[in-house]
Amino acid sequence: MKSLRFSRRSLLIGAGGAAVSELMAAPMVKNSGEHVAVVGAGVFGAWTAHHLQQQDHKVTLIDAWGPAHSRASSGGESRLTRAAYGKDAIYTRMAMDSLPQWNALSAISGLPILVQCGILFFFPTEEPYVQDSIAAHKRLGLRTDVLSQTEMARKFPMIDFDGIKVGLYEPDFGALMARRSVLTLVDRFVKAGGTYTKGFVQPPSGKQLQELQLSSGERIHADRFVFAAGPWLPKLFPDIVGPKILPTRQEVFYFAPPPGDRRFQPGAMPGWADFNGGDIFYGFPDLETRGLKFAHDEHGVEVDPDTQSRRPTEAALAEITAYRDRRFPLLKDAQLIGAEVCQYENSSNGDFLIDLHPQWSNVLLLGGGSGHGFKHGPEVGRYAAARLMGSAKVEPRFSLATKSETHHREVH
Repeated sequence: MKSLRFSRRSLLIGAGGAAVSELMAAPMVKNSGEHVAVVGAGVFGAWTAHHLQQQDHKVTLIDAWGPAHSRASSGGESRLTRAAYGKDAIYTRMAMDSLPQWNALSAISGLPILVQCGILFFFPTEEPYVQDSIAAHKRLGLRTDVLSQTEMARKFPMIDFDGIKVGLYEPDFGALMARRSVLTLVDRFVKAGGTYTKGFVQPPSGKQLQELQLSSGERIHADRFVFAAGPWLPKLFPDIVGPKILPTRQEVFYFAPPPGDRRFQPGAMPGWADFNGGDIFYGFPDLETRGLKFAHDEHGVEVDPDTQSRRPTEAALAEITAYRDRRFPLLKDAQLIGAEVCQYENSSNGDFLIDLHPQWSNVLLLGGGSGHGFKHGPEVGRYAAARLMGSAKVEPRFSLATKSETHHREVH
């Protein structure tokens, strides 16, 4: 085992650390700044609203169904948080800087939000993704263990590592309780003086945007606007965003662990991702007795989030079961105890969209989580708030100009 345990800078220094102390203190804001309306109370919208609030802006957060509702990409039980991103070190840093903010939110939630069970990424070859991840972790001082097949088999006996050569184990990362985290953050936002309202926003129009019209007839005036509407963003801006963000169907399954078997609990079993040559499968230990989660990180068929069937398919279940039986033989014939159907909202290349509207300088477009965005929520929100107010150094990868109608995922 090669252990990359460098003397790292404190994660409480810089942008992420500032948000931690503010979140813990949760002061009542004076609203001495501008009025900002944020459309979408998922992970991106909620964290953006939080950071704007901390800057003393008056913030109104709007969602058609509620924070992290069942149709949203931020809904559901759990999400991985990990730092391995190969050559895409920008996401390694964002995951790292988000971690103390997740810890701070977890500390005030009453129930855990960050479950620090560790993350194991394993690979059939020592490919460039592995070496690039190790190099990025070294530069940033992240704790990472580089494990051989023998070491992984000894440490994690519930997994069959046949055909696997190398693993990256990140002990500081783990699982985020998705719905709970967004609900907690929005609750904290409201208690600190923010306004949350349930409402369906009509597609905006006009030469400049000064107000939002809800389907109820209510109008919300604001100085600036953030649209963090997930898979509904293309519907709100069909000409500007349109097919540059593509919602695809994703299915997730939960299986019962063997009764009394402690090997599948957090602490014994990590969150994991089988890189599988880029065709990734991933899952979780038995978080809060919900069952063992399995999913295939493959973009499914294109869907409409308003009309797609939320019933799981036999084909997807058969694929996951075959994978489970091969890689987790102790779970052969395990009882299926749950399933969820959600969606990714994929940008054309997998990079986030965090950019100003090309005609309205007071409007920020925020989306393209692309199946890997949840873990980055705190830092996405910090950058989005700064980008809206003109105080951020522009990151070209998040620009609208880099998104096309031809989809080719480049971020894993």
